[in-house]
Amino acid sequence: MITIISILFIAGYIAIAMEHPLKVNKAATALITGVLCWTVFALFAKDTHTPAHLVSEYLGEVAGILFFLLGAMTIVELIDAHDGFEVITSRIRTTSKRKLVWILGILTFFLSAVLDNLTTTIVIISLLRVLIPDKKDRLLFAGLTIIAANAGGAWSPIGDVTTTMLWIGGQITASSIILQTILPSIVCFLVPAFIISRQVSGKAERVPDETSETDITSTPKERKLVFWVGLGSLLFVPVFKTVTHLPPYMGVLLGLGVMWVVTELIHHEKDEAEKGVLSVNHALRKIDTPSILFFLGILLAIAALQATGVLGSLALSLDRSVGNISLVTIIIGLLSSVVDNVPLVAAAQGMYSLDQYPTGHFFWEFLAYCAGTGGSCLIIGSAAGVAAMGLEKIEFFWYLRKIGWLAFLGYIAGAAVFLLQHQLKG
Repeated sequence: MITIISILFIAGYIAIAMEHPLKVNKAATALITGVLCWTVFALFAKDTHTPAHLVSEYLGEVAGILFFLLGAMTIVELIDAHDGFEVITSRIRTTSKRKLVWILGILTFFLSAVLDNLTTTIVIISLLRVLIPDKKDRLLFAGLTIIAANAGGAWSPIGDVTTTMLWIGGQITASSIILQTILPSIVCFLVPAFIISRQVSGKAERVPDETSETDITSTPKERKLVFWVGLGSLLFVPVFKTVTHLPPYMGVLLGLGVMWVVTELIHHEKDEAEKGVLSVNHALRKIDTPSILFFLGILLAIAALQATGVLGSLALSLDRSVGNISLVTIIIGLLSSVVDNVPLVAAAQGMYSLDQYPTGHFFWEFLAYCAGTGGSCLIIGSAAGVAAMGLEKIEFFWYLRKIGWLAFLGYIAGAAVFLLQHQLKG
């Protein structure tokens, strides 16, 4: 059973990577892979009720991510429909591509620590469409956005789901994770950013705004109001989670509800035709539904690997064959670019106890860094990467050739800084 499921997952993974040559949408492949993995589990399981119970349990976690993505994408789409991002883009005066690398990279890095890497990627990709109209250049910036978002989320207890897992699980504290991983995360971002800044040159010619629909129906006051309410809704998510301990998607859905009410009140005197692109109904139709279905399929497939014990066995075999805990952690980080980092970190939490590695031990902090940034090496290795892949239609092999090796260099450089930092502190 495990062999069949593993073969199905690998075959599905290859088909996703070969999306463009095969001319089959990755969402379709992911859905088939996810369902087939669970089907094999159900057919071979001794207790027929166990797979059904487990898939319902995992679906709760998967649905949380999907609802979060749905809410965040709709909020961003509403802001964009009202031309709200002009509040930021109008303040970025430079058109120098090299300067934009640093401005947008630093903005992404720190915004990711406050929001999270997924939401930040969605927001920044929306900004890139205004600032970098040329598709070829914009893809490089999108690749940097993935790296910066993941690096920025790794040093914050609320910036990445795996860091949050370790924080809630008691393996790390908020102050220790910030102090121990901020420098490695900065290096992880700086190395690729410097190389990309040398690859681009000239000026980015912004496309004149021709969205007459928005110009007619949305006033500057409305744009600013929608932008700040939308941004406030996204910034409120980590606060809501910290106070209530409810999943992040609950905060996003609350924010979406508030945005819905605000936009309805703003345009209440207009009829449906006048509202046009400014309505929530239009935003919901415009969001990238295939990307959400891709998330569903790939996360279901990974859940099947976790439910059948494949990931746990992989972690145990790594521990036995490698031995060195630092090297094991680096390998786990690289594996997170192939398999979702959430079940890998969950497996590590179950494999190593707090008695063995107490709260604040360097292993947990190093795991937070590696699991948070290692996924940047492949486009489908992180939520930020998958979101950017869907929004900008980035090809798997293009990312591997142009961005993957840069992410790997940054990842290794940051890991080296972390270990050196640990050695110097004794």
